[in-house]
Amino acid sequence: MPRSVRGPEVRAAIDAVREPDPVRPLTPSPADWRDGWIYFAMVDRFDNPHAPPRHLPFDAPFGGFQGGTIDGVRRRLDYLQSLGVGALWITPVLRNVARVDGAPNEGTYHGYGIQNFLAVDPRYASDPRHADAELRRLVDDAHARGIYVILDIVLNHTGDVFAYDGGSTAAHADAPRRIHWRDAHGVARPEWTTADAIGSLPPLDAAVFPDELRHDAMFRRQGAPAADGPETIGDFGSLKQLVTSDPAVADALIRAHQYVIARWDVDGFRVDTLKYLDREFARTFGNAMREFALGAGKKNFFTFGEVYDDEAQIARFVGRNTRDANAEIVGVDAALDFPLFFKLPAVLKGMLPPSEIAGVYQRRKAVEREVVSSHGEATRFFVTFLDNHDQHERFRFEAADDPHRYDDQVTLALACQFALPGIPCVYYGTEQGLAGRGASDQNVREALWGKPGAFDPAHPLARALRALSDLRRRTPALRYGRFYFRPVSGDGVHFGVSPFRAGVLAFSRILGDREVLVVANTSASDGFVGEVIVDASLNAPGSTFAVLHANRADPAAPGAVRVTGAIEVREVDGSSGTGPAAVVRVALRPMEVQVLG
Repeated sequence: MPRSVRGPEVRAAIDAVREPDPVRPLTPSPADWRDGWIYFAMVDRFDNPHAPPRHLPFDAPFGGFQGGTIDGVRRRLDYLQSLGVGALWITPVLRNVARVDGAPNEGTYHGYGIQNFLAVDPRYASDPRHADAELRRLVDDAHARGIYVILDIVLNHTGDVFAYDGGSTAAHADAPRRIHWRDAHGVARPEWTTADAIGSLPPLDAAVFPDELRHDAMFRRQGAPAADGPETIGDFGSLKQLVTSDPAVADALIRAHQYVIARWDVDGFRVDTLKYLDREFARTFGNAMREFALGAGKKNFFTFGEVYDDEAQIARFVGRNTRDANAEIVGVDAALDFPLFFKLPAVLKGMLPPSEIAGVYQRRKAVEREVVSSHGEATRFFVTFLDNHDQHERFRFEAADDPHRYDDQVTLALACQFALPGIPCVYYGTEQGLAGRGASDQNVREALWGKPGAFDPAHPLARALRALSDLRRRTPALRYGRFYFRPVSGDGVHFGVSPFRAGVLAFSRILGDREVLVVANTSASDGFVGEVIVDASLNAPGSTFAVLHANRADPAAPGAVRVTGAIEVREVDGSSGTGPAAVVRVALRPMEVQVLG
């Protein structure tokens, strides 16, 4: 097992994949990541082919290892392929701290407490002796089915690899604190007060690896963020923050993750806690991964980050800000679309008006005037989602008296997500009706394989997801098209983006001479009959839209395109104008969505 990023094992793995004559060629990248969609699975909570979940019931909150494995994910690849999955994103599987204070470390079942950046955690393996090989087999088998693999990675912090002198984790920003590194049993050794005191060959379960990271100065060592300081400076709970502004830290992390690409042939990285990183390192890392992958046959290696913030903060890390002096450095490709997530679920459940979504895109347009990425506009590389492992509730809601009453909300939401700009990402279990909610993120981290009938491709939500995958695949406008909100009207005279809760969300994607119109009624109780403005230059009077997709049986066909008389139109940006305009008449039941083209 490699110990150093400059050691022979790492060097051999990296050299073996370099073009023009690689000894071990890597799998080429997709031409465009928008051509597929992402399925996000927590490895510990997805499946185990050899044992049931350790804690039951399967959906009860639990803060330890349930026992899901890499092989458990691998055995469900046919199932994922049947859903139409284009890429599989898995939580971190690099080696986490095994023990803390002499006891098994159950708290990092999620994988975000890494102790060794060059090896796979044996707790995720069916055979702990061959954990590295099991990850490679998962990736190879996924590639054989046309599924790309994205690995979640952590750059901001390691696991709980040392303890503070005195035990307190409270903030202490005046000077780095005295620490005691942990040994292979997770015990903080009194004599290991500096990395130099450990010696040159500690056990692989002790302290931190690779060797190049085992230096006191590479860690912040201040404890938690200071109450009056930035939230991004300090440890992340028990996880110890690295000083990513240090060039030696940057070099070690970059080299380690080049090895990850070479060793396991992954196709992309999702970067955890991206906004906590030193900004320049975040940009340098994204550029380094892109350039290494280009030289190893992956021409479109995908990096996207978690920036739990607004568009302005995302723009600091994604793409290139043209006002920066260091403008030649390009950051990661994309970000999880948190600004959209902050509004979209509530809009689709009728709790916020559709105009809130229009506001998201108006703000984004203003921010992106200053942002250019290496692949074009950064909006092409937002990863959209309805829920994930860091929330306290899933999108699906089960009413106590009728568990399936709001299932149409789920299929409406997925249809909108698959038609909005970006790359859709679906959280595991959505297609099997998981509906966890509660006081913590543990409520949405169910052990899926413990659910009776789990992985049923005939589940109604799984069938709906497959239908949307097929629709997106055969409709290029939904992947690449220009995006416009469409004003709607109930009286045929006053048109606008709905400012009322439980309103109608309408938007178009236009590619070339084809317009695809999406109309969603977010009310759970009232139907809608009215008109929607469409592009007059593309849709002649008397022409008709076909129903390409609907989430309800027997959808009402839209009326033929007609040209109105004088109308009033309030635009997305708040301006107003008058008609005439080309419109189509639609009729939607509660929680019905139609995709028309």
